[in-house]
Amino acid sequence: MSEFEVLQVDVKTGNVVTALPVTGVGYTETLNAAGTCSVGVPLDAANPATLEPGRSGLVVTRDDVPVWGGPIWTAAADLAAGTLTLNAAGWHSYYAARYLDAPKGYKGTKDQAQLLRDWVGYANGSNGIGTVVTGLTNTGRVRSRTWAFSEFKNIAEAVNELADEDGGFDFRYETFWADGAHTKVGNRLMKSARVSVGFPTLTHGVNANVTAVSYDGSRLATRAFAFGADLGTGVKPFASSVNVLDTPSLQQVVTFADLRSTAELLPKAGALGAVGRQVIAVPSLELYPGVYDPGTYMLGAHGTVNVDSGYVQLLEEFVISERQISVDVNGTETATLSLASKEVFASGDSG
Repeated sequence: MSEFEVLQVDVKTGNVVTALPVTGVGYTETLNAAGTCSVGVPLDAANPATLEPGRSGLVVTRDDVPVWGGPIWTAAADLAAGTLTLNAAGWHSYYAARYLDAPKGYKGTKDQAQLLRDWVGYANGSNGIGTVVTGLTNTGRVRSRTWAFSEFKNIAEAVNELADEDGGFDFRYETFWADGAHTKVGNRLMKSARVSVGFPTLTHGVNANVTAVSYDGSRLATRAFAFGADLGTGVKPFASSVNVLDTPSLQQVVTFADLRSTAELLPKAGALGAVGRQVIAVPSLELYPGVYDPGTYMLGAHGTVNVDSGYVQLLEEFVISERQISVDVNGTETATLSLASKEVFASGDSG
Protein backbone atom coordinates (compact mmCIF):
# COMPACT_ATOMS: atom_id res chain seq x y z
CA MET A 1 0.00 0.00 0.00
CA SER A 2 1.41 3.38 -1.03
CA GLU A 3 1.99 6.12 1.53
CA PHE A 4 0.73 9.63 0.85
CA GLU A 5 1.61 12.99 2.36
CA VAL A 6 0.30 16.50 1.70
CA LEU A 7 2.81 19.34 1.99
CA GLN A 8 2.22 23.06 2.34
CA VAL A 9 4.72 24.93 0.17
CA ASP A 10 5.54 28.50 -0.70
CA VAL A 11 4.42 28.98 -4.31
CA LYS A 12 7.10 31.50 -5.29
CA THR A 13 10.12 29.80 -3.74
CA GLY A 14 9.03 26.15 -3.66
CA ASN A 15 10.14 25.88 -0.03
CA VAL A 16 8.31 23.25 2.02
CA VAL A 17 6.63 24.90 4.98
CA THR A 18 5.11 21.89 6.73
CA ALA A 19 3.35 18.55 6.30
CA LEU A 20 -0.39 18.96 6.78
CA PRO A 21 -2.39 16.53 8.96
CA VAL A 22 -5.09 15.52 6.48
CA THR A 23 -7.51 12.62 6.96
CA GLY A 24 -7.81 11.81 3.26
CA VAL A 25 -6.33 12.85 -0.06
CA GLY A 26 -8.10 13.60 -3.32
CA TYR A 27 -6.60 15.11 -6.45
CA THR A 28 -7.30 15.28 -10.16
CA GLU A 29 -4.83 15.56 -13.04
CA THR A 30 -6.25 16.88 -16.31
CA LEU A 31 -4.58 16.64 -19.71
CA ASN A 32 -3.49 20.03 -21.07
CA ALA A 33 -5.15 21.84 -18.19
CA ALA A 34 -4.82 22.51 -14.48
CA GLY A 35 -6.12 19.72 -12.26
CA THR A 36 -7.44 20.24 -8.75
CA CYS A 37 -6.79 19.13 -5.19
CA SER A 38 -8.92 19.66 -2.07
CA VAL A 39 -7.97 18.64 1.45
CA GLY A 40 -9.30 19.31 4.92
CA VAL A 41 -7.14 20.08 7.94
CA PRO A 42 -7.98 20.93 11.57
CA LEU A 43 -8.33 24.68 12.10
CA ASP A 44 -5.72 24.68 14.84
CA ALA A 45 -3.21 22.92 12.54
CA ALA A 46 -3.18 25.74 9.97
CA ASN A 47 -0.94 28.75 10.59
CA PRO A 48 -2.45 31.99 9.23
CA ALA A 49 1.01 33.58 9.23
CA THR A 50 2.24 31.16 6.54
CA LEU A 51 -0.86 29.67 4.89
CA GLU A 52 -2.65 32.03 2.53
CA PRO A 53 -4.40 31.53 -0.86
CA GLY A 54 -2.27 32.74 -3.75
CA ARG A 55 0.88 32.62 -1.64
CA SER A 56 0.73 28.98 -0.53
CA GLY A 57 0.48 25.75 -2.48
CA LEU A 58 -0.16 22.05 -1.98
CA VAL A 59 2.10 19.21 -3.04
CA VAL A 60 1.00 15.57 -2.77
CA THR A 61 3.67 12.90 -2.46
CA ARG A 62 3.19 9.18 -3.12
CA ASP A 63 5.88 7.05 -1.49
CA ASP A 64 7.89 10.27 -1.06
CA VAL A 65 7.67 11.14 -4.78
CA PRO A 66 5.76 14.34 -5.70
CA VAL A 67 2.75 13.42 -7.85
CA TRP A 68 0.68 16.62 -7.75
CA GLY A 69 1.33 20.29 -7.06
CA GLY A 70 -0.23 23.71 -7.45
CA PRO A 71 -1.29 26.97 -5.78
CA ILE A 72 -4.06 27.20 -3.19
CA TRP A 73 -6.68 29.59 -4.55
CA THR A 74 -9.49 29.33 -2.01
CA ALA A 75 -9.94 28.21 1.59
CA ALA A 76 -13.11 27.68 3.60
CA ALA A 77 -13.18 27.56 7.39
CA ASP A 78 -15.98 25.69 9.16
CA LEU A 79 -15.80 26.90 12.74
CA ALA A 80 -18.50 24.52 13.96
CA ALA A 81 -16.67 21.50 12.59
CA GLY A 82 -13.23 22.92 13.36
CA THR A 83 -11.91 22.25 9.85
CA LEU A 84 -10.28 24.26 7.09
CA THR A 85 -10.79 23.12 3.50
CA LEU A 86 -7.99 24.05 1.11
CA ASN A 87 -8.71 24.13 -2.62
CA ALA A 88 -5.77 24.17 -5.01
CA ALA A 89 -5.34 23.96 -8.78
CA GLY A 90 -2.36 22.71 -10.78
CA TRP A 91 0.58 24.90 -11.78
CA HIS A 92 -1.04 25.79 -15.12
CA SER A 93 -3.67 27.74 -13.17
CA TYR A 94 -0.98 30.26 -12.23
CA TYR A 95 -0.50 31.11 -15.90
CA ALA A 96 -4.22 31.86 -16.19
CA ALA A 97 -3.41 34.81 -13.93
CA ARG A 98 -0.34 35.96 -15.90
CA TYR A 99 -0.37 38.02 -19.07
CA LEU A 100 2.11 39.02 -21.75
CA ASP A 101 1.87 42.64 -20.65
CA ALA A 102 5.36 43.82 -21.58
CA PRO A 103 5.39 47.42 -22.91
CA LYS A 104 5.75 46.24 -26.51
CA GLY A 105 3.51 43.19 -26.22
CA TYR A 106 4.85 40.06 -27.91
CA LYS A 107 5.87 39.28 -31.48
CA GLY A 108 7.70 36.16 -32.57
CA THR A 109 8.03 33.60 -35.35
CA LYS A 110 9.72 30.66 -33.71
CA ASP A 111 9.67 26.95 -32.99
CA GLN A 112 6.76 25.84 -30.80
CA ALA A 113 9.13 25.04 -27.95
CA GLN A 114 10.86 28.42 -28.15
CA LEU A 115 7.53 30.22 -27.95
CA LEU A 116 6.80 28.31 -24.74
CA ARG A 117 10.24 29.21 -23.37
CA ASP A 118 9.63 32.87 -24.18
CA TRP A 119 6.25 33.06 -22.48
CA VAL A 120 7.15 31.13 -19.35
CA GLY A 121 10.51 32.87 -19.21
CA TYR A 122 8.81 36.25 -19.23
CA ALA A 123 6.70 35.22 -16.23
CA ASN A 124 9.73 33.74 -14.46
CA GLY A 125 11.63 36.97 -14.94
CA SER A 126 8.91 39.11 -13.45
CA ASN A 127 8.14 37.60 -10.05
CA GLY A 128 6.90 34.21 -11.27
CA ILE A 129 6.92 30.68 -9.90
CA GLY A 130 10.17 29.51 -11.50
CA THR A 131 8.73 26.97 -13.92
CA VAL A 132 11.59 24.99 -15.51
CA VAL A 133 11.51 24.89 -19.33
CA THR A 134 14.99 23.55 -20.11
CA GLY A 135 13.58 20.12 -20.96
CA LEU A 136 11.52 21.44 -23.88
CA THR A 137 12.97 20.33 -27.21
CA ASN A 138 12.43 22.01 -30.56
CA THR A 139 9.98 20.31 -32.92
CA GLY A 140 10.79 22.02 -36.22
CA ARG A 141 7.25 23.41 -36.28
CA VAL A 142 7.50 27.19 -36.53
CA ARG A 143 4.54 29.33 -35.53
CA SER A 144 3.94 33.09 -35.56
CA ARG A 145 2.41 35.05 -32.70
CA THR A 146 1.73 38.79 -32.46
CA TRP A 147 -0.08 40.48 -29.59
CA ALA A 148 -0.04 44.18 -28.90
CA PHE A 149 0.41 45.45 -25.35
CA SER A 150 -3.28 46.42 -25.25
CA GLU A 151 -4.33 42.83 -25.98
CA PHE A 152 -2.82 41.57 -22.70
CA LYS A 153 -2.60 37.98 -23.95
CA ASN A 154 -3.19 35.40 -21.24
CA ILE A 155 -0.23 32.98 -21.06
CA ALA A 156 -2.31 29.89 -20.22
CA GLU A 157 -4.60 30.65 -23.15
CA ALA A 158 -1.61 31.14 -25.45
CA VAL A 159 -0.19 27.75 -24.43
CA ASN A 160 -3.56 26.03 -24.87
CA GLU A 161 -4.01 27.47 -28.37
CA LEU A 162 -0.49 26.52 -29.43
CA ALA A 163 -1.01 22.94 -28.21
CA ASP A 164 -3.95 22.55 -30.60
CA GLU A 165 -2.11 23.74 -33.70
CA ASP A 166 0.04 22.15 -36.38
CA GLY A 167 -0.44 18.56 -35.29
CA GLY A 168 -0.77 19.52 -31.67
CA PHE A 169 1.09 18.40 -28.59
CA ASP A 170 0.27 17.43 -25.04
CA PHE A 171 1.67 19.32 -22.10
CA ARG A 172 1.78 18.77 -18.38
CA TYR A 173 3.61 20.08 -15.32
CA GLU A 174 5.84 17.82 -13.28
CA THR A 175 6.40 18.58 -9.60
CA PHE A 176 9.82 17.41 -8.41
CA TRP A 177 12.23 17.63 -5.51
CA ALA A 178 14.54 20.56 -6.16
CA ASP A 179 17.05 19.50 -3.50
CA GLY A 180 18.34 16.31 -1.97
CA ALA A 181 16.97 17.14 1.47
CA HIS A 182 13.34 17.22 0.26
CA THR A 183 12.86 20.73 1.63
CA LYS A 184 12.18 22.43 -1.69
CA VAL A 185 10.06 21.56 -4.74
CA GLY A 186 10.15 22.78 -8.31
CA ASN A 187 7.75 22.58 -11.21
CA ARG A 188 8.63 21.73 -14.79
CA LEU A 189 6.65 22.27 -18.02
CA MET A 190 6.84 19.22 -20.26
CA LYS A 191 5.46 18.56 -23.74
CA SER A 192 5.20 15.46 -25.90
CA ALA A 193 3.77 14.39 -29.24
CA ARG A 194 0.16 13.32 -29.03
CA VAL A 195 -0.70 9.61 -28.80
CA SER A 196 2.98 8.76 -28.43
CA VAL A 197 2.64 6.58 -25.31
CA GLY A 198 0.42 3.53 -24.83
CA PHE A 199 -1.28 1.80 -21.90
CA PRO A 200 -2.40 -1.87 -21.55
CA THR A 201 -5.90 -2.88 -22.66
CA LEU A 202 -8.59 -2.24 -20.08
CA THR A 203 -11.47 -4.71 -20.11
CA HIS A 204 -14.69 -4.16 -18.21
CA GLY A 205 -15.05 -6.79 -15.50
CA VAL A 206 -11.45 -8.01 -15.82
CA ASN A 207 -9.10 -5.24 -14.71
CA ALA A 208 -11.43 -2.25 -14.65
CA ASN A 209 -14.99 -1.30 -13.85
CA VAL A 210 -16.46 0.96 -16.55
CA THR A 211 -18.83 3.07 -14.49
CA ALA A 212 -20.34 5.30 -17.19
CA VAL A 213 -20.24 6.07 -20.90
CA SER A 214 -21.68 9.25 -22.39
CA TYR A 215 -22.23 9.90 -26.09
CA ASP A 216 -21.95 13.36 -27.67
CA GLY A 217 -23.15 14.16 -31.16
CA SER A 218 -23.45 17.91 -30.68
CA ARG A 219 -20.12 18.56 -32.40
CA LEU A 220 -20.77 16.50 -35.53
CA ALA A 221 -19.91 18.45 -38.69
CA THR A 222 -20.33 17.76 -42.38
CA ARG A 223 -18.29 20.94 -42.79
CA ALA A 224 -16.27 22.84 -40.22
CA PHE A 225 -15.14 26.45 -40.67
CA ALA A 226 -12.36 28.31 -38.87
CA PHE A 227 -12.38 32.08 -39.40
CA GLY A 228 -9.59 34.49 -38.52
CA ALA A 229 -9.36 38.18 -37.66
CA ASP A 230 -10.92 40.94 -39.75
CA LEU A 231 -8.11 42.21 -41.99
CA GLY A 232 -9.50 45.75 -41.87
CA THR A 233 -11.43 45.40 -45.12
CA GLY A 234 -14.41 43.49 -43.76
CA VAL A 235 -12.85 40.25 -45.04
CA LYS A 236 -11.77 37.44 -42.76
CA PRO A 237 -9.43 34.61 -43.83
CA PHE A 238 -10.88 31.15 -43.33
CA ALA A 239 -10.23 27.45 -43.76
CA SER A 240 -12.65 24.56 -43.82
CA SER A 241 -12.78 20.79 -43.43
CA VAL A 242 -15.35 18.41 -44.95
CA ASN A 243 -16.72 15.13 -43.56
CA VAL A 244 -19.05 12.68 -45.32
CA LEU A 245 -21.67 11.63 -42.73
CA ASP A 246 -25.04 9.84 -42.75
CA THR A 247 -26.67 12.87 -41.17
CA PRO A 248 -28.35 16.04 -42.37
CA SER A 249 -25.90 18.86 -43.17
CA LEU A 250 -24.27 20.12 -39.99
CA GLN A 251 -21.82 23.00 -39.65
CA GLN A 252 -19.42 24.00 -36.91
CA VAL A 253 -18.02 27.55 -37.05
CA VAL A 254 -15.36 29.04 -34.78
CA THR A 255 -13.58 32.41 -35.02
CA PHE A 256 -9.97 32.84 -33.91
CA ALA A 257 -9.55 36.59 -33.58
CA ASP A 258 -5.75 36.50 -33.21
CA LEU A 259 -5.05 34.49 -36.39
CA ARG A 260 -4.60 36.38 -39.65
CA SER A 261 -3.78 33.87 -42.38
CA THR A 262 -5.33 30.83 -44.02
CA ALA A 263 -2.20 28.82 -43.23
CA GLU A 264 -2.69 29.43 -39.52
CA LEU A 265 -6.36 28.46 -39.77
CA LEU A 266 -5.89 25.16 -41.65
CA PRO A 267 -4.95 23.14 -38.54
CA LYS A 268 -7.83 24.74 -36.62
CA ALA A 269 -10.33 23.67 -39.27
CA GLY A 270 -8.73 20.23 -39.34
CA ALA A 271 -9.15 19.86 -35.59
CA LEU A 272 -12.80 20.92 -35.76
CA GLY A 273 -13.37 18.44 -38.57
CA ALA A 274 -11.68 15.62 -36.67
CA VAL A 275 -13.93 16.14 -33.67
CA GLY A 276 -16.95 16.24 -35.96
CA ARG A 277 -16.36 12.96 -37.79
CA GLN A 278 -18.25 10.72 -35.38
CA VAL A 279 -20.31 10.61 -32.24
CA ILE A 280 -17.84 10.78 -29.40
CA ALA A 281 -18.01 8.11 -26.71
CA VAL A 282 -16.61 9.26 -23.38
CA PRO A 283 -16.09 6.42 -20.88
CA SER A 284 -15.11 6.69 -17.24
CA LEU A 285 -13.72 3.74 -15.33
CA GLU A 286 -12.21 2.66 -12.05
CA LEU A 287 -9.13 0.48 -12.11
CA TYR A 288 -9.24 -2.66 -10.04
CA PRO A 289 -7.11 -2.60 -6.86
CA GLY A 290 -3.43 -3.03 -7.58
CA VAL A 291 -3.75 -2.20 -11.29
CA TYR A 292 -2.96 1.52 -11.15
CA ASP A 293 0.58 2.77 -11.57
CA PRO A 294 1.30 6.46 -12.38
CA GLY A 295 3.98 5.54 -14.92
CA THR A 296 1.73 3.07 -16.77
CA TYR A 297 -1.53 5.01 -16.99
CA MET A 298 -0.14 8.44 -17.88
CA LEU A 299 -2.13 11.47 -18.97
CA GLY A 300 -2.20 11.48 -22.77
CA ALA A 301 -1.46 7.75 -23.06
CA HIS A 302 -3.66 5.79 -25.46
CA GLY A 303 -4.93 2.24 -25.32
CA THR A 304 -7.89 -0.03 -25.99
CA VAL A 305 -11.03 -0.11 -23.85
CA ASN A 306 -13.17 -3.25 -24.20
CA VAL A 307 -16.80 -3.17 -23.06
CA ASP A 308 -19.67 -5.46 -24.10
CA SER A 309 -22.72 -4.51 -22.08
CA GLY A 310 -26.03 -3.99 -23.87
CA TYR A 311 -26.06 -0.64 -25.68
CA VAL A 312 -22.44 -0.06 -24.74
CA GLN A 313 -20.28 -1.85 -27.31
CA LEU A 314 -16.75 -0.51 -27.23
CA LEU A 315 -13.58 -1.98 -28.64
CA GLU A 316 -11.58 1.04 -29.65
CA GLU A 317 -8.69 3.22 -28.60
CA PHE A 318 -9.02 6.07 -26.16
CA VAL A 319 -6.70 8.65 -24.63
CA ILE A 320 -6.50 9.24 -20.87
CA SER A 321 -7.73 12.81 -20.43
CA GLU A 322 -8.02 12.83 -16.64
CA ARG A 323 -6.87 10.87 -13.60
CA GLN A 324 -8.76 11.16 -10.33
CA ILE A 325 -7.01 9.74 -7.29
CA SER A 326 -8.60 9.40 -3.87
CA VAL A 327 -7.09 7.96 -0.73
CA ASP A 328 -9.35 7.21 2.23
CA VAL A 329 -8.53 7.27 5.94
CA ASN A 330 -7.27 3.68 5.73
CA GLY A 331 -4.79 4.56 2.97
CA THR A 332 -6.72 2.73 0.24
CA GLU A 333 -6.03 4.30 -3.14
CA THR A 334 -8.75 4.46 -5.82
CA ALA A 335 -7.87 5.51 -9.38
CA THR A 336 -10.59 6.70 -11.75
CA LEU A 337 -9.77 7.45 -15.39
CA SER A 338 -11.70 9.63 -17.83
CA LEU A 339 -10.97 8.99 -21.50
CA ALA A 340 -11.50 10.66 -24.86
CA SER A 341 -11.55 9.24 -28.37
CA LYS A 342 -8.09 8.75 -29.86
CA GLU A 343 -9.47 10.01 -33.17
CA VAL A 344 -9.78 13.50 -31.77
CA PHE A 345 -6.14 13.59 -30.68
CA ALA A 346 -4.59 11.75 -33.61
CA SER A 347 -6.17 13.77 -36.41
CA GLY A 348 -5.82 17.31 -35.21
CA ASP A 349 -3.89 18.56 -38.26
CA SER A 350 -5.90 17.08 -41.10
CA GLY A 351 -7.63 19.58 -43.33
